[in-house]
Amino acid sequence: METQIASPAKFSVFAIVAIVAAILSFVTGPVLGLVFALVAILFGGIGMVSAMRSTVRGGFVGMLSILAGIVGIVAAVVKAIAWLF
Repeated sequence: METQIASPAKFSVFAIVAIVAAILSFVTGPVLGLVFALVAILFGGIGMVSAMRSTVRGGFVGMLSILAGIVGIVAAVVKAIAWLF
């Protein structure tokens, strides 16, 4: 009789990219901040969907990066308004 050993769940690359993009959206200017925030939202969603499988982790990080991306969009708009005036 053979027994299968389950491998540990791997962390989602999309969730990692999303949280890095969310952090970068706060430390860059308004244009790049907006781009990074949109990337954080997109990749955070993909990371959350991929984390529904039992072999992938990162659902919470994906959700956190989506929320941070939304705040990053607001921050980018505020930075753009401050830069214009």
